[in-house]
Amino acid sequence: MKLLPREEKFYVLFHQHLELIVKAAKALEDGATAGNAHLAACAEQIKVLEDEADKITHDTFVRLNRTFITPLDPEDIQSLSANLDDVVDGIEDAAYRMVAYRVEPIPKVVKELCRIIHECAQALQKAFQALEKGQPLLDYCLEVHRLEDAGEQMVRREMSRLYESESNPVQIMKLKEIYEYLSGATAACENVSDVLQMVVVKNS
Repeated sequence: MKLLPREEKFYVLFHQHLELIVKAAKALEDGATAGNAHLAACAEQIKVLEDEADKITHDTFVRLNRTFITPLDPEDIQSLSANLDDVVDGIEDAAYRMVAYRVEPIPKVVKELCRIIHECAQALQKAFQALEKGQPLLDYCLEVHRLEDAGEQMVRREMSRLYESESNPVQIMKLKEIYEYLSGATAACENVSDVLQMVVVKNS
């Protein structure tokens, strides 16, 4: 009999956070695919999701301060929650720049990076589901790393091409910043997978 049962609500909060991340990533991909005429509406949706994610992060920290026994070390829960919030923030930041700079047409590499972010989010969601069930999650983390590296290489190639072929410095500045924010979102996903792997090692 457990006299002091663990508070498992944190897994519920993780899953809610991941659901918002996946929705935001899908909205970003949908907006990039549909074009500038629909991108603003998708960015507004992402902003709403980002606000909801902030509330979940706050709720997580509040629960940590009043919970005695947690399913993972409190510092790990805090780190996972904070890094998940960085993913949503990164997606929202990227969407804002894409709307503000209104690059027409939206380059293919931007659409590809948005697809990569969505796939990273889905892999993280599966990893957290595996974490709760005590199942292996390394493959999901490796997939996030693979996707992040593919996106980074894509950006490097595109920036080299851009500096060679684009004569408008304003256009270069706009695209460079969009690429950086999209890369930042994938890097945030990779940070979550890194923390996940450390948590697994610590608890194995």
